Amino acid sequence: MKKIVSMMLFLTVALASAQKNIYENRKFDELTEDHEVLAILPFIAYLELKEVVDRDELKVLAQREGYAVQNALETYFSKRKKRKKFNVDFQNITNTNAILAQNGITYDNIDIHTTQELCKILDVDGIINGNLNLNILLSEGVPTDFNLLDYFSGDANYGRIGVKISDGKTGKLLWKYENQISKKTGKNTTELIDKMMKTASRKFPYDKEKKRKNKDD
Repeated sequence: MKKIVSMMLFLTVALASAQKNIYENRKFDELTEDHEVLAILPFIAYLELKEVVDRDELKVLAQREGYAVQNALETYFSKRKKRKKFNVDFQNITNTNAILAQNGITYDNIDIHTTQELCKILDVDGIINGNLNLNILLSEGVPTDFNLLDYFSGDANYGRIGVKISDGKTGKLLWKYENQISKKTGKNTTELIDKMMKTASRKFPYDKEKKRKNKDD
């Protein structure tokens, strides 16, 4: 009984925390009325590793982490779309990356381009992108065993991730979700994204079920 109560308390706190970390533009419905396709971009990763790594290698590792998040998000949305209908489709990331490369846009310079420019090049209505701050290589997997001392010492914290959706026409931020990365978050990038997005699923703006419930209310 105590375990059930503790689990319910944990889920309540987790959901409340997730909702505090979620922003949705008050004009979301108006701005996204004609949205049909979104592109998922590689995330911009910042690494502060404990191991000594030279600048060139750190750059390569950061890029790998950024593309790993892009891939994990596509996997998540693909699975969800089979079980639950969204209001939009998601451009295949292989096509997204190919089109970007054809237009001279690389991981190193993608952040100097505006949302409107990227959406026009990719022929999409909006983009999903974000930042990733890590002190470990999440794509390689992390140890999942932990104890209370880890949380007091800070050894359970691996960084932070922010996922955002922006409108292609106006460039305005439509939705954003931030989450701390820890030993409880997941053992690798795919698990992190899956758990994180499931926590935020009740607030995901393109969810048809969510929109239907809001209208009924």
